[in-house]
Amino acid sequence: MNLKSIPFEREKIYEIEYKDIILPRKYVADFVVYNEIIFEVKAISQLTNSDIRQTLNYLASSKNKLGLLSNFGEDSLKYKRIIL
Repeated sequence: MNLKSIPFEREKIYEIEYKDIILPRKYVADFVVYNEIIFEVKAISQLTNSDIRQTLNYLASSKNKLGLLSNFGEDSLKYKRIIL
């Protein structure tokens, strides 16, 4: 992303709010691109529903609408676009 001058933040931290209370635990998104896209990177045998739920939680906390979940652990790159 640096080579293509794409603005991003690495390991961006988001607070978790539940019923108007900020919880002590926080979410850490792998990357936030253009300050609006959550980009999660995995290297596992296959993506699971848990990975999708994680990205959805990050979207909800960040108030962003678009997430990209990528997996480099399969035979070829697999990705899933997630919209909140």
